[in-house]
Amino acid sequence: MRPLKSSELRSVRELTTREIEEKLTATKEEMFNLRFQLVTGHLEDHAKVKKLRRDIAQLYTILAQRRLAG
Repeated sequence: MRPLKSSELRSVRELTTREIEEKLTATKEEMFNLRFQLVTGHLEDHAKVKKLRRDIAQLYTILAQRRLAG
C-alpha cells in the first residue's frame, strides 16, 4: 500500500464514517503483517511501515474531525 495522496485523501473524506473505519481496520491489519515480516527478516521495503503509520494517522484524524464536528 502506498501513502494516500491529497486527492485520495479528499476522496476518503467523502466516504462514510463506517467505510473509513473499515479502511482503517484493513490498514492496521496490513501494518500487523508488515511488522511480522520485519521481525522475521522478510520485509524488503522498510519505508512501507512509515507510510502505513502515516495513513493510519490520517484516517484517525479524519475520524476525530468528524466526531468534533457532529
